[in-house]
Amino acid sequence: MVRGPGEVAVHLRVNGESRTTNLEPRVSLLDALRDRLDLTGTKKGCNQGACGACTVWVDGRRVLACLTLAITCESREVTTIEGLSDGDALHPMQQAFLDCDAFQCGYCTPGQIMSAVALLAERHAGDDTEIREWMSGNLCRCAAYPHIRTAIRRVRDGSGGDAAR
Repeated sequence: MVRGPGEVAVHLRVNGESRTTNLEPRVSLLDALRDRLDLTGTKKGCNQGACGACTVWVDGRRVLACLTLAITCESREVTTIEGLSDGDALHPMQQAFLDCDAFQCGYCTPGQIMSAVALLAERHAGDDTEIREWMSGNLCRCAAYPHIRTAIRRVRDGSGGDAAR
């Protein structure tokens, strides 16, 4: 069954909550999250998949929301930066970014944090070289990379809490 080209109802599960919105099938997950669901924590950087500012998880795997169509995420679990914290309690990676001054302007920070948590779950944080490689899809125009790696190591080494929750 072909849906569209006009607006259709799209059912998403975002941060554990079922959400329905009407949108054209060509709308990206990023635009659906920001413009339709008012989840503005995910940032629109290059909008071409080159910077990683829009990184979210779909079914626990990191994806670039600017290159993902929202309609392809129906019946899948989408997690945004807003879904990492537990009420007022920050995720250990969020806290480590604060404690380690791992951001400058903060624009890339949500995507960096989503990738950093996934990196640990994927077990790609053996050393700084590996962290650098597996975080290479997330660009920081302020070059806070040494602090970002410090935050990741801090959570990896357990001084920042459980990263895999």
